[in-house]
Amino acid sequence: MTDTNYRHITVLLDEAVEGLAVRGDGCYMDGTFGRGGHSRLILQKLGPDGRLLGFDKDPLAIATGEALAAEDGRFVVVQRSFAELGEEAVVRGLDGQVSGILLDLGVSSPQLDDPERGFSFLNDGPLDMRMNPDAGVSAADWIARADEDEIARVFKDYGEERFAKRMARAVVQRRVEQPFTRTSDLAKVLTEANPAWEKGKNPATRAFQGIRIFVNNELGDLERGLEAALESLEVGGRLVVISFHSLEDRIVKQFMKRQAKGEADKLPRDLPIIPKAFEPRLKLIGKPVYASDEELKANPRSRSAVMRIAEKLR
Repeated sequence: MTDTNYRHITVLLDEAVEGLAVRGDGCYMDGTFGRGGHSRLILQKLGPDGRLLGFDKDPLAIATGEALAAEDGRFVVVQRSFAELGEEAVVRGLDGQVSGILLDLGVSSPQLDDPERGFSFLNDGPLDMRMNPDAGVSAADWIARADEDEIARVFKDYGEERFAKRMARAVVQRRVEQPFTRTSDLAKVLTEANPAWEKGKNPATRAFQGIRIFVNNELGDLERGLEAALESLEVGGRLVVISFHSLEDRIVKQFMKRQAKGEADKLPRDLPIIPKAFEPRLKLIGKPVYASDEELKANPRSRSAVMRIAEKLR
């Protein structure tokens, strides 16, 4: 399996690294290494005593990361989900000492563009969709075993597909005759079952998104990763998150707002001093950041990106 022919354009590259406020001697985490766009720019801003730890589940991303680590001793990459960055921080003696953490969510361009990964229906490939093809259950295996209600729930909750029940029924009826093993086959059945096509959007898009998010536990990993990032950061450390769809951004936005608000509203109103445990833990930095017109022209996939930044207070 190789992705040498698939180019990755890093979204919000300068804006994200600027949001980290990189210190020359700081310790940083790139929770979604991908093909190393953000990591390379972070390394450019680090001094000789700086450190950068990259995470990714994708073996091809890890191969790229290991090549970078061989070139630059300040960088290390591990094949783990960013949901586990807290455990990694503890093992490395970095708990509560990380200067900044970047999470660039979703799938990378090489993953989408390589038919063998099974993320996209634009080019036919095996129905896989796993970030790490060596772990977990593939989309084909899940589709073969899940009941109609579960498939509909995944289409609706993770794909925000309003015709989820109708499309799930079509999938279950067809798999009796022949199991789904190819992306184009599943896309055809989903397309035919969707009665209202959106202009400029393939009718199977939302359902495919739902399957991908479910198979990779993307929202669960995000919730765990945000909590772990908060604990791993030092006071004054920055958390930068780039989301690509509303489900992700909603989780990030609510987490940051909740931590920036604190829990003082749970205390009696006449309490003279607010205990430290109820004070805010994050400070929101600036407004949400979106891709510039220039970036949108160069990379249309950046159109859905939204970046949020917060700084740890305690």
